Amino acid sequence: MKKGLVFWFSGLSGVGKTTVANIVRQRLETSDFKVSVLDGDDIRNRLHRHLGFSDTDIKENNKLIAGLCESERLHADIILVPIISPYVESRADARKQLSPGFFEIHLFAEISILEERDTKGLYAKARNGEIENLIGYSPNSSYEPPEKPDIVINTGLISINKSCDILMNFILSQVGK
Repeated sequence: MKKGLVFWFSGLSGVGKTTVANIVRQRLETSDFKVSVLDGDDIRNRLHRHLGFSDTDIKENNKLIAGLCESERLHADIILVPIISPYVESRADARKQLSPGFFEIHLFAEISILEERDTKGLYAKARNGEIENLIGYSPNSSYEPPEKPDIVINTGLISINKSCDILMNFILSQVGK
């Protein structure tokens, strides 16, 4: 029975999770890997519209995504999961459920860099009081950085291409094991 590897991203909005995942997916597919990307925004829009951004709903969303990974790994060699995944507990639960073959990828950049990028306009909305629950930015919406991720990529200090190279090399190092 085939069992694809899961690369579970964690990082704040605008850090480059989806961008890195999509570029790495393209690179892996050119090497004949079957790759699935379970993007947090896409999943929320298609499957989990009923969930909000309370702590309970975020944890439920992460739990449901872990379930999607279980079924998807039967069809893919590699599953890339670019989601914020703000809680240590949720990531630990996902690791327990999906191991072996689960890897936690922490992408980060300083808040000042994320505010400059602000690809979705969320940081400006949070500053203006239009949204009150921007994870890791709003006072009432915390982000718990990973304690022992399998790999850390600082997208604030290195280019997207270099970030993709680092992740690609890490994935290829795990495929052969």
